[in-house]
Formats: sequence, C-alpha cells, structure tokens
Amino acid sequence: MKLYITPGSPYARMARIVVLEKGLSERVDVIVAQTRLANSPYYRINPSGRVPYLVRDDGVGLEESALICDYLDRIDGKPAFALPNGNAAWEARRLEALARSMLDGIAVWGRELARPPDERSPTILQHEADRSRRMADLWEQEIGHPRMSGALNMAQITLACALGFEARMPELSWRPDHPKLGAWYDRIASRPSFAATAPPGPTPDGRQTRAARG
Repeated sequence: MKLYITPGSPYARMARIVVLEKGLSERVDVIVAQTRLANSPYYRINPSGRVPYLVRDDGVGLEESALICDYLDRIDGKPAFALPNGNAAWEARRLEALARSMLDGIAVWGRELARPPDERSPTILQHEADRSRRMADLWEQEIGHPRMSGALNMAQITLACALGFEARMPELSWRPDHPKLGAWYDRIASRPSFAATAPPGPTPDGRQTRAARG
C-alpha cells in the first residue's frame, strides 16, 4: 500500500502513527506528496490534492484521515482503536469529536497564517485563536477522563496531533494555564510512534506550512 502525506500535516500524522502502532511499516510505503503546487504529479493520483491518501493493494484510493486510520487498524482483523461496545461508544465518540474540532480549527488558523501577510484575514485569525484557547480550556478539564489515560485510542491520537501542531505554529501557544494538558501531552509525545512522526518546525522565512486537510 502507499500512504501519501506531507510532513507537516497533523491529519497525515494521525495515519502515520497508526501505521507505526499497528506494525504496518513493511506493508505501507509512506510517500511525501507535492501539494498546493500547480500541475503536481500527485493530482493524477489524488485529484483533490489532500493528504493523507491511502492507495490500497487493489489500487483503490481512500481519502480522509478517520477512514484511513480505521482501515489500517482493521486490516489485520484485530482492531486496536475500534469504539467500545454499548453506551461507552458515545463517550468515546464525544471525546474524539472534541479533539477533531480543536484540530480542524487549528488547521484553518495554520492555513490562514500560511498566506502572505497582506492576504490574511484578521477576522479569521482572531476567531481561530480564540477558538483554540477555549478548546484548550475545555481539554484542561476533560483530560482527566479515563479514556484519555487508558489504552491509546483515536481521541488521544487526534488531540495529540492537534496540540503537536504548535511545533509548526508557535502562535498556538496552548501550554500557559493548562498544566494538566501539558503533562498529558508530554507523556503521549514520548511514545515512539509520536516521536517518529513529530512535525518539522516553521519554514525558514517564518511562514507556516498549510495544514492539508484530510
């Protein structure tokens, strides 16, 4: 299989983490795609140009990080990140949705910062900065939930990829006033799969790379 990614995308990072956690490195080739480039050869593989994008062994492509992560998790018939049974599934989905909401807002913020300064929207920048602070406040309370400290799951992976985007976007600066969230992140970031997929820092000119959505 072929997994197309960009090194700075938090969505692609989610899929890369699942590849490592599931021991699929021998079955999945991770390929850096050229995105947001006119006439990129990647567009012949995935017309949307988004990452991550998984081309299965049968040649069929899958787009969207949640779908790809679920497929990779189940390919060996032993899903590690599947939702629990019964009512517990609703709590799991609630937490994953909160993490995804934070990630999506940060991605919008990052894409806006990637524009030339004279093309940025101050309204969008302020809106997403405020949203990220509210979400960090919420997660400072929610991070004590048992599901966020138990076996690795998609809510944890999604939230960690959102918080980890600070490496590319220092403006995120979520650590002040969130000690419990910071301690949680430091623990999960030390896992080999998270360390191996840590995003690169900002580009040399100080602009942020867009967080390709998927």
